[in-house]
Amino acid sequence: MRPVIDIRNVHRIFESEAGCAHILHNVSLAVNPGEFVAITGPSGSGKSTLMNILGCLDKPTAGDYYLQGLNVAELDDDELTEVRALSIGFVFQSFNLLPRLSVIENVMLPLAYTNVPRSQREMRAVHALQAVTLPVDHWDHRISELSGGQMQRVAIARALVNDPPIILADEPTGNLDSATGALVMETFHKLQKRGKTIVLITHDPGIAAEADRSVTIRDGRIHDGAYIPHAPRTLRSAVDSLPMISASANPPKGVVA
Repeated sequence: MRPVIDIRNVHRIFESEAGCAHILHNVSLAVNPGEFVAITGPSGSGKSTLMNILGCLDKPTAGDYYLQGLNVAELDDDELTEVRALSIGFVFQSFNLLPRLSVIENVMLPLAYTNVPRSQREMRAVHALQAVTLPVDHWDHRISELSGGQMQRVAIARALVNDPPIILADEPTGNLDSATGALVMETFHKLQKRGKTIVLITHDPGIAAEADRSVTIRDGRIHDGAYIPHAPRTLRSAVDSLPMISASANPPKGVVA
């Protein structure tokens, strides 16, 4: 099985007048299709920098990133924009919703940057809102009329509207009480059952425990939970790994050289 997310020996260094900040050190991580992975670590550990790279919002200083088999380093800006629009749905702690728009208008917003016909945009938004089980009578409400949990479900619906295979969530329960956070996590589990790959950043061990796998990052290095795929062993590589036999070596008895 080929990972949908595969980063190898990634470094991220930021340069400024004050000097260089080495944020990520030789990070390798793979996530399989349909897997639910939580990334945990203290503040300043590099979680958000790693998430920005996974979401194609930033590029590594060194190392490789393969997203669904594509080498991200080889993509130009237009191609990266297309990848973000079609392959990745983003969910943020602060929701990032537009208060002047209605719920359904917020969910339709990402479709404005695609070639989806206008007649189909509302239908897609309806399907996304149904997936997060937000009541129909809330769809025409302004964002300011919603609770925190409802806002987060709208944000998840917006991430789903392009039907991306991958959901990246940055502290999606961070601004919510425990009961509301549990409802949001239930939504993520339902999405995983539909085949979505989910990568979630959290500082909450209880939230991380709900994932299939928890990855710990400290001081820019992954300490626990990294899965590194091994390339399938081909016949050629198997032959190449055999010990060399010298032509001058004496053949076994009964064998004609």
